[in-house]
Amino acid sequence: MEKHYGSVQAVRGVDLRIEPGEVVAFLGPNGAGKTTTMDLVLGLAAPTRGHVSVFGMPPREAVRRGLVSAVLQSGGLLKDLTVAETVAYTARLFPSGRAPEEVLERAGIAAIAGRLVGKCSGGEQQRLRFAMALLPDPSLLLLDEPTQGMDVEGRRSFWAAIRQDAAAGRTVVFATHYLEEADSYADRVVLVRRGRIVADGTAAEVKALAAGRTVRATLAEPDVAALRVLPGVDRVEVRGSTVLVHGTDSDAVARYLLTRTPAKDLEITALGLEEAFVALTGDDQEALGTGEGWRRR
Repeated sequence: MEKHYGSVQAVRGVDLRIEPGEVVAFLGPNGAGKTTTMDLVLGLAAPTRGHVSVFGMPPREAVRRGLVSAVLQSGGLLKDLTVAETVAYTARLFPSGRAPEEVLERAGIAAIAGRLVGKCSGGEQQRLRFAMALLPDPSLLLLDEPTQGMDVEGRRSFWAAIRQDAAAGRTVVFATHYLEEADSYADRVVLVRRGRIVADGTAAEVKALAAGRTVRATLAEPDVAALRVLPGVDRVEVRGSTVLVHGTDSDAVARYLLTRTPAKDLEITALGLEEAFVALTGDDQEALGTGEGWRRR
């Protein structure tokens, strides 16, 4: 599908099928088309070309039936109401949905039910949006930066709840800037760049697309120039007494450090999801930007 706003091509050919019960991380730099794609799935916008089907029906019909809910980054809250009042009023839209008390408990905010929304922290307001999204007991839950403003413990308990829901069959699609969340909690990672999918697979499969490894060692005065000319090296970083050398030939780097320098505590690691994200969505990846990246079939 495609979505154009005048001359701006927000989505330039996203072809994606998500299976029931999957937890999918939808990742990309700002302006990649993530929010526009979510708007299309929610029926808030119509594609310029192509179509969107949610559970075999138009998006707005799926939303009307309570099959789809969303947790967005902002808006949707009245600050002069309490948390409990907000959930209770929203629950009237879904008479056959879940009880307000149940979703407050599920979202971890039952203890602050009497607090005014305007007095809640950003993380607590996100949990409130999550509770509201659970009211119709949706089959598909879309999350746009769902843990923004939450502390570490809040994020951990939030994702524990999401995983429990997924285990019961709920499909979850989320966009986040916390890449460790995608790495830890997603069954599948979809990377988008300039409105196109450039990678689609498990976190391990996406990491494998970005070739290279990082060699880390303790070395007081590394010869950066000598490291940079080693075979396959594309980046050298020095952080105090630690040197990090990234490249495609980690054996050559390790051999040099062990035989030609007093380096110690040597460690070789594969790229993390953050490094893969940068490598696959950076401006120098024009080939990938035209849709030539790896795709799940």
